[in-house]
Amino acid sequence: MGTRDPRVDAYIERSADFAKPILERLRETVHSAVPQAEETLKWGAPYFDYKGPLCGMAAFKRHCAFVFWKDKLVVENPSDEAMGQLGRIENLDDLPSKKTLTAWLKKAVRLNEEGVKAPRSVRPPKPPVRVPADLKSALARNVKARAAFEGFSPSHRREYVEWIEDAKRAETRRKRLATAIEWMAEGKPRNWKYQ
Repeated sequence: MGTRDPRVDAYIERSADFAKPILERLRETVHSAVPQAEETLKWGAPYFDYKGPLCGMAAFKRHCAFVFWKDKLVVENPSDEAMGQLGRIENLDDLPSKKTLTAWLKKAVRLNEEGVKAPRSVRPPKPPVRVPADLKSALARNVKARAAFEGFSPSHRREYVEWIEDAKRAETRRKRLATAIEWMAEGKPRNWKYQ
């Protein structure tokens, strides 16, 4: 048997008046379709688990959202106008029928039972980092720093370039450039302090 979490009750109670009936209907539909679902809070909002993450809901100032963990495998033609696959839910009429939502929930349950993983979105690769002229010049004058910079991964090179280019004043940029060359000569990546 599933569980109900009193924190979800509190979340719904704190929500705007328009959101309360929407959240209650969504919650009841989830428990009706998936009696074994366990409620919890994730990322500050109600979430439902069944053999892994299943779905969640959230209330905002003027709309609610409902999200399936394995969204692309559950809902065909999802809305892209808000978080979640159902778009902006501003009133009960914006919800799909209980039959439709139940079918999606059953599909999500089946995916979890079969151990199907959520598809990862593929991001296009970032363009190669463009090294600014002052950094190129400084690297040309310091063999150790240049060798380290050329040996760094693209993300480490990008961190140094962005740090230097994000300086708002010329004085700050010069200081960052000098520090970057010093650190690179020691073979340190930009965020070496946190490793």
